[in-house]
Amino acid sequence: MQRTRLSTLIETTTTRFGRWVFNPWRRVSLVIIGLLFGNFFAIAISSIAGQAAELDVVVSAMLLVGVEVVSWLFYRRRRPDVQLNLGLEVLNAFKLGMIYGLFVEAFKLAS
Repeated sequence: MQRTRLSTLIETTTTRFGRWVFNPWRRVSLVIIGLLFGNFFAIAISSIAGQAAELDVVVSAMLLVGVEVVSWLFYRRRRPDVQLNLGLEVLNAFKLGMIYGLFVEAFKLAS
């Protein structure tokens, strides 16, 4: 691959981000942001899909498939000593926040 300005910029940006994420507190903060964004997404998608009440089954099927794909990606590793990718950790936190938000919305609708 040629050393263009774009490839150099992408390479330096990814190495800087990798060094920035190496700090465990920053890694935890990104996971918490993913969790909170998942909760926000669940509240938003439940109010948008529930407004028209026409696509409830389709949206719930898409969310179920998304949750299962994320779970498959996250839990398919065999050994517990293998360090996970940050993207998978944030994606799993997003999934957990989304499931939590959907449960809270269901409890709010039932009361």
